[in-house]
Amino acid sequence: MIRIKMTHRIATKMVAALLAVIMIPTVFIGVAFYHASSAIVKNSVRQSSLQVAEQAADSLSNILNVGSDTSDLVYSQITIQKMVMQEFRGISDDAKMENKNYISNFLNNIIYSSSFVKIIYILEEQGTSWGSGIFNQAKVDLYNLRDFSWILEAERLDGQLAWTGLQYDKFSGAGDNTDLVIPAARVLKDFNTMKNIGYVVINIDGKSVLNKISQIRLGKTGRFFVVDKQGNIMIDQNFAQIGFPVASEALQKRLQSESLAEFEYEQDGTRYYGVMQPLSNGWRIVGVVPLHEITGQLEWLHNSVFIWSCAFALIAVAIGLFFARRITNPIQKLTEQMKLAGGGDLNVRTTVDSSDEIGLMSKQFNRMLYKLDQLMAQVRDEQQKKQRAEMRAVMHRINPHFMFNTLSTVKWLIKFGENDKAYEGISAFTRLLEANMGKKGHMVTIEEEVDIIVKFLAILQLRYNLTFKLDVRMEPEASRFLIPRMLMQPVVENSIFHGFVPENRNGTIQIAVLDLGYAVSIRIADNGMGMEVAKHGKLEGRAPESNEAGIGLRHVYECLQLYYPPGSKMDIESTPGEGAVISLLLMKAAPQAAQQQGEQGGKVC
Repeated sequence: MIRIKMTHRIATKMVAALLAVIMIPTVFIGVAFYHASSAIVKNSVRQSSLQVAEQAADSLSNILNVGSDTSDLVYSQITIQKMVMQEFRGISDDAKMENKNYISNFLNNIIYSSSFVKIIYILEEQGTSWGSGIFNQAKVDLYNLRDFSWILEAERLDGQLAWTGLQYDKFSGAGDNTDLVIPAARVLKDFNTMKNIGYVVINIDGKSVLNKISQIRLGKTGRFFVVDKQGNIMIDQNFAQIGFPVASEALQKRLQSESLAEFEYEQDGTRYYGVMQPLSNGWRIVGVVPLHEITGQLEWLHNSVFIWSCAFALIAVAIGLFFARRITNPIQKLTEQMKLAGGGDLNVRTTVDSSDEIGLMSKQFNRMLYKLDQLMAQVRDEQQKKQRAEMRAVMHRINPHFMFNTLSTVKWLIKFGENDKAYEGISAFTRLLEANMGKKGHMVTIEEEVDIIVKFLAILQLRYNLTFKLDVRMEPEASRFLIPRMLMQPVVENSIFHGFVPENRNGTIQIAVLDLGYAVSIRIADNGMGMEVAKHGKLEGRAPESNEAGIGLRHVYECLQLYYPPGSKMDIESTPGEGAVISLLLMKAAPQAAQQQGEQGGKVC
């Protein structure tokens, strides 16, 4: 605690010194810069405002040109003209649907390839109309197209584009006021007769245009809007003003002059500065701002000097805190790592690397954990060797039982003259021994274990003169999962001994193997007579039972404890007269544990 307090005192002194060093020259330089730049600012502000207006006009003109080019593309499509004219002559419903799909796909492809065209319509006064996106024919039917001023204007212009102001789209979607658009309409003609057969309406994305305009800055409260040749507002952030003349008569007079690039006017006792630039469709973009905001950039410069001074002060504070934390952070890191080690995580290592006392303490801490980890590994290795020795003892009890019973069965078959069955039994027993003595080590895949079970059942069928059907369902990924040899076989043998043999009956054993991602599930069920769960359900902490099935299930349980991470388990469910279900849940090991599992493949469980 004393060391931390002393660090804070040093940090305070460092911060104060850095503040003095940075602030004093900053203030003097700022004042000198303010006076020297006043003249330059006054002369450059107007040029900057005019340049902003020109850039805005170029940007909006590019967007409007996209709409014009798109209109030309649709207007010139002979195929679309033919399909529209087919509506007048009358065609089948299938042909109408084919035409609709073609036109919709064509229009949608244009929309997908354009960043600024929002919706495209091909309209007819009577009959079918077409559109991109979620075009709604029912909405078109609600209106008389000739009630729209831009439709009448398109007819008057006879093939040229008729632009109209920002508005909500009326013909798409299920509700009202869906998308903001800027429509550009023209009549669609039959090129053979030059008669009007419909209307092509290109809807520019109004939201994109508003975003472009909103990104333009002119002073603090200045704004940009778009007017037509008559001075009517076509595009504005204030939607209520669209379609009406500008409110100021003085501004209206300035807008009548197409030669003015910049101008001034007075409104309500306030002088305004304005800039104006033409757009590609004949409209003009206009920006207005109170004049004092333009010439008031000097005040902004003054404020900027103050802000930068404060910023440098914050930088000084940050630098002071940085160097202070350089001292306390290593101690804090070392403390956190010690807490993790105290909680049992011996793999943790400190990353503090310095030549001072803290660095030396960190190295000693890492060395201590390394030694402790070695001791723990030695203890684990000795425990595993002990467990493997115990498991070998279990295996040595399982195999002689099975071999004795098999050879006894073959002996009686030979004695009673059933030489073919005896030969079949010896062959199956040979194949089983060959599989169990494979060169792949003690670990096998689930698929290989199932193959061993098939050979095992063939011997048991001869031994008891019964039929045991095996139904296997395995997921491909799960079938390649490694398990200890004879992990599943004792479970199947348990089903035979407890489910079928006591009643001398045939039966079916079902094996289902699933990959759960974090684990592999093995479910072995039979339709036998069942068994007492109390007798076999809890194996932990008990000595192996004397009968074969008890030894086998004990073997399965101990293999789970030895080879698989915590969470692996064996569950037994059984109802007398309805069969038994034994479920194995094999948790997947971490990459390092999986590698160790593979290295132990040659060891005996």
